[in-house]
Amino acid sequence: MKSKGYILAVDDTPASLRLLTDILKAEGYEVRSAISGELALYAATAQPPELILLDINMPRLSGFEVCQQLKKQPQTREVPVIFVSAMSETVEKLKGFELGAVDYVTKPFQREELLARVHTHLELHRLRHRLEEMVEERTRSLMESEAKLKTSLLDSISAIAATVEMRDPYTAGHQRRVAQIAKAIGGELGLPEHQMEGIYLASVVHDVGKVKIPAEILSKPGTLNELEFALIKQHSQAGYDILKEVNFPWPIAQFVLQHHERMDGSGYPHGLKGDAIQLEARIISVADVIEAMASHRPYRPGHGIEAALKEISDKRGILYDQVVVDAALRLFREKNFTF
Repeated sequence: MKSKGYILAVDDTPASLRLLTDILKAEGYEVRSAISGELALYAATAQPPELILLDINMPRLSGFEVCQQLKKQPQTREVPVIFVSAMSETVEKLKGFELGAVDYVTKPFQREELLARVHTHLELHRLRHRLEEMVEERTRSLMESEAKLKTSLLDSISAIAATVEMRDPYTAGHQRRVAQIAKAIGGELGLPEHQMEGIYLASVVHDVGKVKIPAEILSKPGTLNELEFALIKQHSQAGYDILKEVNFPWPIAQFVLQHHERMDGSGYPHGLKGDAIQLEARIISVADVIEAMASHRPYRPGHGIEAALKEISDKRGILYDQVVVDAALRLFREKNFTF
């Protein structure tokens, strides 16, 4: 039977390493084991895996240090790392993500949860590389078979978006609805078709970085604490990191990075102001607010479209680009746009 993928499992406790290895092998994965950080670095460098499951609390070389070194080496920089650790504090998870990990599984883990996260990140890793190949193919062939390639590009983008929605079912369809609104705003502003294509594709994956956020935080019904919100805020940077190596015809990774920046500099991750924020990101941010406020969430019912329009109108020129807001208001109030 063909292997589902090549995984490196790292844990300094033999029993834990054996359990992890047995679970993965039973599911059809090819697994290589390492019982120390030093052996993990050697194995990963000698034969880079598709995914690494990494314990944190190990002697001599901790999982955090191993991850840091992996991200410095060209041959292992892009390999997704999932921490599997008994360290369960939010501050530790935050450190793991800051070092470049894609996920964090707390011991003792559920077999089904572990396998679901392994599958999700392997698929995302493969889809991203497939996307890179497709963009390169598009560049080589220029205008030849352009319509077919556009469809394939959208299909791959949509597959990445679906990966996020698998982990956050409460916002299923959110990215596509934001894309519909953002493209309509672009049309109302009279932007050229090529520019609106970039806005649409960036909108479809604007929350792809949420794949790095623990599922229990994404679907938490109550108010997030400060550290949990700090994790949520990482999704813009995480989305940029996922998409930055793909040579799109548009700077899509930048649009994703900036979609939570605000005109007065109060946004994140870099506190950009005014025209320092790209127009496409300003459009996506307004579309994102409209859809998010109008729709239901696990922690509140939907506020409705009028409340969403009042929010962007009240903050026009403060948080949101006034020209973009005016275009959105015309769409909904004068032209009866729906999504």
